[in-house]
Formats: sequence, structure tokens, C-alpha cells
Amino acid sequence: MLTRLAIRNVVLIDALELEFAGGLGVLTGETGAGKSILLDALGLALGARAETALVRAGADQASVSASFEFAAMPAPIRAILAEAEVDVEPGEALIVKRRVRADGGSKAFINDQAVGAALLRELSSHLVELHGQHDDRGLVNPRGHRALLDRYARGDIAAVEAAWNAWRGAEEALRAARARIVKSGADRDLLLAHLAELTALEPAEGEEQQLAEARAAMQKGEKLTDDLAVLQMLWAGSDSALATLRGAARRLDRIAGEHPLLAEALAALDRAVIEAGEAEDRLERAAEALAHDPAALDRIETRLFDLRAAARKHQCQVDDLPARMRAMRGELDAIASGEAELAGLEVAARDARDAYCERAEALSAVRHSAAQRLDTAVAGELAPLKLDAARFRTALTRLPEEQWAAAGIDRVEFLISTNPGADFAPLAKIASGGELSRFILALKVALAEEGGAATVIFDEIDRGVGGAVASAIGERLARLAVQGQLLAVTHSPQVAARGQQHYVIAKSSEGTVTRTSVSLLDEAGRQEEIARMLSGAEITPEARAQADRLLEGV
Repeated sequence: MLTRLAIRNVVLIDALELEFAGGLGVLTGETGAGKSILLDALGLALGARAETALVRAGADQASVSASFEFAAMPAPIRAILAEAEVDVEPGEALIVKRRVRADGGSKAFINDQAVGAALLRELSSHLVELHGQHDDRGLVNPRGHRALLDRYARGDIAAVEAAWNAWRGAEEALRAARARIVKSGADRDLLLAHLAELTALEPAEGEEQQLAEARAAMQKGEKLTDDLAVLQMLWAGSDSALATLRGAARRLDRIAGEHPLLAEALAALDRAVIEAGEAEDRLERAAEALAHDPAALDRIETRLFDLRAAARKHQCQVDDLPARMRAMRGELDAIASGEAELAGLEVAARDARDAYCERAEALSAVRHSAAQRLDTAVAGELAPLKLDAARFRTALTRLPEEQWAAAGIDRVEFLISTNPGADFAPLAKIASGGELSRFILALKVALAEEGGAATVIFDEIDRGVGGAVASAIGERLARLAVQGQLLAVTHSPQVAARGQQHYVIAKSSEGTVTRTSVSLLDEAGRQEEIARMLSGAEITPEARAQADRLLEGV
């Protein structure tokens, strides 16, 4: 609830700090004293448009700070703060603040953390519920009627929302699968053609390097052909160097036993023959490896060209072509399995829709039953509020399927008829200012147990009524205030007498300076203010006596 309101330099208010408590608080004062300024200041703190006209003449800026305290912070407020990453410790007061410069521009804060004014506006409906004669929000706005009826009905909204999300998820999975199949169908022929090309090509990992090395060897062999031929001639034939070495070794072998040096010479010559033989072997193998075969070289170069062309086509490396083939086979398999999976997804979507419809229909039945109870409850409040000729109806309309949502399949709107035989129509279009305020009060009384904002404000709900009707309004405001905190700006002494806290708003002038002030009245002050409301400018003993009777009667 609202516990503190601090205002600086707003229109006629230079400095003001108010403390509020739970229950019913009433604000009174003469016409023009500045009650609207107080509400405008609170609205500014809650994110209303920052008008420079609100800045007091001669001041650089205006500021408003409002503090709210909760036994346990409501879940919607916690969720909004968490999403905005605003930290508020458990048990800590929630302090919203707004500054407006005289030259334009504003700043907003929550517990000294800078935020956007939009966040204050988002929080405002959960912090303060304001009802006035020209209010087009709250209970008057049809967009909130379904939520109000649901709180009253205590239907299983969570089950419907869960079923809706499950249905949407199933439909999205089905849509995505169908889109994949349509796209895959268009891609299938291309995939098959590409896979056929690569299958015919049969690329292998490491093949490019092997072919490149073989081609390089052949190209070297082409350059070394003449040298290799001469070397082979030197090693071949009976008169080659190797043949001569072997002949010398045979001859030396016959005489090696004649002298140790001859034996050593034979051993050296044998080693030379072995080394020369190894050289001959390597020469032959090199000649085979470097053999220049134009046809084979052409085949290798053609193969390399085909592999590299395929790699460019598929935007990958040659060694990645086998993996690309496997991926294509996987895509084709997915197309085939996706078509088989589609039937299962269609069944799942139908089942999810049926589950949503079942839960939504059950919620709709609960809403219809609750609507009848609410209509009866509101009807019981109309006569005491001098609206005995009026009728109230909660209209439920089945939405077309394309408008179904997580909140169900119904449109809900509160309608009234103010005269016998007149058609029902929306609240704001039929009721006059005073009637509208009393209809809202009747609704609030009927919905009193169903939650709402932490603080409720009624702005001059008693305008144009008096006597028994004003007493009925005061009694109902007091009843509502038992549930939390209610503030009422009033001109009615019957309503003012019901207040547990009574604030008087006054305007004073000193020369050319005019100021608005707000004071919390004690018991004597309350008697005097209610007497003024009863008698006018001159407070008579009779008015004070009547004020006492009003205060004693509550």
C-alpha cells in the first residue's frame, strides 16, 4: 500500500510530505484548493506524461516520490521488476520517483535505480487503482473485464494457459515440419543429382595429395629422362663399370691368399661391388618411379581437375567431399523420415487442440456461472446507490477460433442499462459521470474479495448525490477499505465521516504567492472540517452537532 508521498515544486505545492496508513483515508477541501494537483503529482510518480506545466513557477524542477510497502510483494510486481532487472530486497519498501525539469525532460527511478517512465506505467496498475468520473481505464476498460471475472470465478486459468501453450507448440512443430518438407521436396532432386555426381566420382580422403605427389614425380621424370638413360647405360652391359669391378674382384680372389694386403684389397673391392650393386638397384627403382608416361600423367591431371571442380561446386576442400556425400545422404534420409513423422505431428496437434478446447470449455462454463453470480451481486448494490432503475449484465461472447488465446475462448464485457427498456451498452457510453462512479463502486464491492491494486483511489465518486445515497457510498467505501487501503477525494460529509484518516487540502496566499497544503486532522479538526462541509462558509453550532452525530454513527 501507499505509505508516503513526497512532493516538491509541483504547481502550487512547494514542499509536502504525507504519511498514509491502511483502511479508508479521505481527502476534503474547498473547491479549487488543489485536490487534483495531489492526484496529478501521484500520477507523475506512476509514469504519467511529464508536463512542464507541473513545475512550480520559478523552480528549476519538480519531483514526486511515492513509497509502497507490502507484507509480501505481489507476484506481478516481482515479475515486472525481475524482467527489468531492478533489485528490491525482500521486505524493502518500493520507492518510485519522478523528476521533471522546467526546460523539459524527466527522469524516473525505482529505489534510486534509474528506469524508464514506461516501467513506472507498467507497475502503476498493480500499485494504484484510480477511479474518477472521467476514468477510461480500470473497470471501465473492457480489456480488463475478462481478468476481473476470472478472479471472481476462480477458474483454472493456469490449466487453460498451459493447454494453449502446448497446442501452440504442437502447431509450431507441425508447421516447421511441413515447411521443411516443402523446402526439402524442392531440394530433393538437386540433392539426388549432386549425390549421383559425387558417387560416380568416388572421392576418397587423402586422394588429392596422392595424385599431386604422383603428378609431381612424373613431371620430374620428364626432366630427368636423358640423365637416367645415360646412367642406366653406364651400369648396363658387359663393359659397364659394375661389370669391370666384378671381373677385378674375381681375378683378385684367385691371388688374395698370397699376401695380406691382397686380402685387404679384395675386401675393399667386395665392398665397392656391394655399394655399386645397391646404387644400381636404387637407380632402377628411381627410373621406375620417375617413369614418364604421358597417358598416365593426363589421367592424373584429369582426375585432379574433376576433384577440385567438385570441391569448388560444393564450397569445400577436396578431402571434405566424402563427408559432404554422407551429409547429403543424411538430408535425404531426413526428408524420408520427416514425411513419415508428419502424420505423428498432425495427430499430436489435433490432440493438443482437443485438450485446449476441453479446458477452455470448462473455464467458459465457470465464467458463465460466475457472471450470473456477479450480476446478482452488483444488482444488490445498485438500489442503495440510487441506481434502482439500472441493470447490470456481464456479457460473454464466444470468440472465433482465430482469436482464441491463452486466456480462453470468451470475450467478456460489463454492460449496463440505466433506464427501463433501454438496451445494454458499455459502461463508459451509457452512464453519466456520477452514475459511472457509482456503478464502479458497486462493481468494486461485488469484486472486493478478488484482489486488485494495493491502493484504490476514488476521486469525487459522490459528486451530485447526498443524503442516504452519500451514506450508502460511505458505508461501501469503508467496507472496501477493510481489505486494504482506499483513499477517497470527497465533497460529502457522510463519506468523510467514514474515514479512518482525514486529510484536508487548503490553499493560501501570501502576496503574489499561492500555496496548496495538506494536513492530517485530529478528532477536533475532523469535527470542524465536516461541520464546514455541512454548513458552508460559516460554521454553525448546528453544523458541529450534526458533524458529531455523523462521526458517532460510523
